[in-house]
Amino acid sequence: MIKKYTCKNGLRIVLEEIPTVRSVAIGVWIGTGSKHETPENNGISHFLEHMFFKGTKTKTARDIAEGFDSIGGQVNAFTSKEYTCYYAKVLDNHASYALNMLGDMFFHSTFDKDELEKEKNVVYEEIKMYEDTPDDIVHDVLSKAIYQNHPLGYPILGTEETLSTFSQDTLNQYMHETYTPDRVVVSIAGNVNEDFIQEVEKLFGTFERGNAPQLENRPVFHENHLFKSKDTEQGHLCIGYDGLEIGHENIYDLIILNNVLGGSMSSRLFQEVREQRGLAYSVFSYHSSYEDSGLVTLYGGTGANQLDQLFETIQQTIQSLTNEGITKKELTNSKEQLKGNLMLSLESTNSRMSRNGKNELLLKRHRSLDEIVEEIDGVTLERVAQVASDIFSQPYSTALIAPSNSLKLPASVR
Repeated sequence: MIKKYTCKNGLRIVLEEIPTVRSVAIGVWIGTGSKHETPENNGISHFLEHMFFKGTKTKTARDIAEGFDSIGGQVNAFTSKEYTCYYAKVLDNHASYALNMLGDMFFHSTFDKDELEKEKNVVYEEIKMYEDTPDDIVHDVLSKAIYQNHPLGYPILGTEETLSTFSQDTLNQYMHETYTPDRVVVSIAGNVNEDFIQEVEKLFGTFERGNAPQLENRPVFHENHLFKSKDTEQGHLCIGYDGLEIGHENIYDLIILNNVLGGSMSSRLFQEVREQRGLAYSVFSYHSSYEDSGLVTLYGGTGANQLDQLFETIQQTIQSLTNEGITKKELTNSKEQLKGNLMLSLESTNSRMSRNGKNELLLKRHRSLDEIVEEIDGVTLERVAQVASDIFSQPYSTALIAPSNSLKLPASVR
């Protein structure tokens, strides 16, 4: 049973009591990410996340780390396109301690100038590390190709140029404008009762901050093809199609379609590209849902001399699926796989906390497992066929990272 409470300042608290476990996961979710940035401050959401761990008015960075280690707890954070999350998982008897530590980081981080300069160098190295993994960065290249100058096309890490401009003042100003109560959700899952909501409200229920300027506009899918030359052993290819936003009525039709296409080892892409033709070690597809848009991405990595063959095989697989639809067996297997993955993931307090926090932040509603299972079971062959036709009949974009001396490239990016 999920309990929801809205504080006077607009901050929302969601709690799922699970008395059968001995752990508690607490997450502070903020509705700001790279999508809410500008070209000048791109990367600031991610950098701010880093700086929350670098010391408060009463604790050093070492104190924060040792504090959680001393209770056998875990603390971490992540930034996405649309939100940032700081979270901790601890034994139930340390729940109040963890909450107060997260609150101290949220309200009293000092953004010390010396720590700030050191952390800039850490993120510089993170950017370089990311640049050295072409199978990761090609997905950012695809986002840039599709969304162009819209913030959804910005890299979450930012760039070395934007990072160099960040200071105490810019971090405090960004936090003042975006870490506002109406954009914050505190999600708790584990062995705590409803009284814990009062502890959260005492810490988070009265603060006020400014209002962020409205920067967002609905993203538009662009047909575009980008090639990035890099001295790699493999070529890394991404193909993107316009998808569905989070909460769309056909979202489970698309999830099942993606699962059949490239979401598992039994998927058509994996079987055709890897098992039948031996063209790639890694090949898959996935769907990203945002508040107002979505993206279906297909990825494959292969030798530069096989890129044409990889591209053609992927297109043939899409065409076959669109023309013939999925089979009844594929539909049944995908439904059971989705339900199994859902049930297994919810055995973790961290997963439940994350699910509830994200649902509250982006959807402002929570569905029971029975309701979700009913939606999955309601997917039909006809509905999947219609979604496949709607999506794959539209223009697509591509991103390719490969050696500059590649003799053969997919026709779309020549």
